[in-house]
Amino acid sequence: MAFVVTKACVGCKDTSCVTVCPLDCFHEGPRMLFINPEHCIDCEACVYECPVEAIVHEDELSEPDRSAKELNAKMSKVYPLITQRKR
Repeated sequence: MAFVVTKACVGCKDTSCVTVCPLDCFHEGPRMLFINPEHCIDCEACVYECPVEAIVHEDELSEPDRSAKELNAKMSKVYPLITQRKR
């Protein structure tokens, strides 16, 4: 199980969640961030740092956000890892 970044991140792309991730699971795309589900350990640290509540556990995704699970898995393999907050 893993947390995923939903469409609420599009346009926001606040990176405060990145610095609290103990396993460096975040990847940066041009418009949003993605979580690598293979590395996520469900620690929830990133959830509390997200100012737009865009990070949700995969089991709690709303119907409109169901595709976020597959999108995060796919895009986390395409885009580069991000480990530091951008201002």
